[in-house]
Amino acid sequence: MRLTVLFCCTLLGLFSCSRTSDTQVAVSTHTYATPTFEDSSAFERLSPAFPLVEQLFLDFAKANNYPSISFGIIADGKLVHTFSSGSHNLSSGENASPNTLYRIASMSKSFTAMAILKLRDDGKLALNDPVSKYIPEFKYAGQITSDSPEISIQQLMTMSAGFPEDNPWGDRQLDATDEELLDVLRAGVSFSNTPGIGYEYSNLGYALLGKVIGNVSGQPYQEYIRTHILTPLEMHHTVYEFTEVPEESLALGYSWQDDTWELAPYLHDGSYGAMGGMISSIADYSKYIALHLDAWPPRNDPETGPVKRSSIREMHQPWRVNVLLSDITTTGDSPCPAILAYGYGLSWQKDCRGIVRIAHSGGLPGFGSEWRIYPDYGIGIVSFSNRTYGAPSRMNAMALDTLIAIADLKPRKLPASAILEERKAQLVQVLPEWPEDNLEMFADNFFLDESLARRKGKTVDMYRKAGEIREVSELIPVNQLRGSFKVIGTNGTITVFFTLNPQKEAKIQQVSVTFEARSQ
Repeated sequence: MRLTVLFCCTLLGLFSCSRTSDTQVAVSTHTYATPTFEDSSAFERLSPAFPLVEQLFLDFAKANNYPSISFGIIADGKLVHTFSSGSHNLSSGENASPNTLYRIASMSKSFTAMAILKLRDDGKLALNDPVSKYIPEFKYAGQITSDSPEISIQQLMTMSAGFPEDNPWGDRQLDATDEELLDVLRAGVSFSNTPGIGYEYSNLGYALLGKVIGNVSGQPYQEYIRTHILTPLEMHHTVYEFTEVPEESLALGYSWQDDTWELAPYLHDGSYGAMGGMISSIADYSKYIALHLDAWPPRNDPETGPVKRSSIREMHQPWRVNVLLSDITTTGDSPCPAILAYGYGLSWQKDCRGIVRIAHSGGLPGFGSEWRIYPDYGIGIVSFSNRTYGAPSRMNAMALDTLIAIADLKPRKLPASAILEERKAQLVQVLPEWPEDNLEMFADNFFLDESLARRKGKTVDMYRKAGEIREVSELIPVNQLRGSFKVIGTNGTITVFFTLNPQKEAKIQQVSVTFEARSQ
């Protein structure tokens, strides 16, 4: 079977052929058009903005009493700029640097989600599996209603298991043992919602995912993350236990109380490490952000990361809608509503400008952090601080907006696929007369949906109103099989929108033609 499949792929010249199994073959019928940056030099124009971004963080840290703050900018697949200010240890006066190691709190969660997806990709579990399949003690957790469904792994990942928001309590559980975590289940869990119907942020849920990872892999959670994610990314200084960090490199956490700094206690690593225990540096964490940016756009390049690009993009999807942010503004204070959702260990947001932001903040007694990326722009930022719940999220947003504006960065542009261009050329030939001997590019539904005579009557009238045709614009694709173009006349413009069907030949299934008269 395998030999036959490979022979056929070679003989037919098909685009790609998968050899991952004897029964599964991946064939691309049409060449995929990959979104690209049209201005290849744009990232080189970032550097003039760096001093402005540094000043933003300096002013913010001073105004809000931050002992130290560090950030890194990631673009073009690498860390392109770092900056640190203040002291990560007020007793010793050690200056913060890109190599200072901060506890990054809930920014740990995406590593947990990534590990679950890797185990899924390796065939070790399924996301819709009940949690009780891998944690037997989960059967004691109980349920809020008699008709509640079994809680799945995916519901833990998307904060929809029905557990209550538990940040104040969860923040103090980092050093709990596995038995103490399981004791929470054995005693029965208090639910705030029925599983599967709402979003509520849960640290307990991610601690349980860490236990799933350990039970399925046969390795302690932290060891699995180190072996399968950190080491392949060369994040060699990232750890979970603070006693493993040299004193001169470890950021101590503080809270600002009664106009003075109070040292926050460091909790040891434990069963809740999967929800917020990671300790990392700007230099290390930037490699992880580069991995997320590298997942975009979808393409045919060989896989190079520890996790499949498709699985990383899966993390970035809005799996559980959280809220419509109707009254927020841009960093320039212009109204800009946005939709906020949760993916897998990551927050997803799309604002009124169409910008998609993937991010996650972190907050613990003594620490605050955030990272975010704009996948369509290929740029991201990460910032760490050693102030309680001091995530510099607003500064990260201002920094990226500043960088994009000064460097004039544009999002990737999707070129038209070859089949879409071919169908456009055919449409240009048949409009407005629709000659009956040249209609083979239309799907079988097309003239059933609207007759040839009626289509011809409409388009002939539009072309008459448009006057002499001066230009046919470039094709603007929506995706691989849908797009529009304009036919520009002396008296007006005709817009032609069309979409192709899913058959191998991808024929035209719908055409919408509209006319707009030229304003006088």
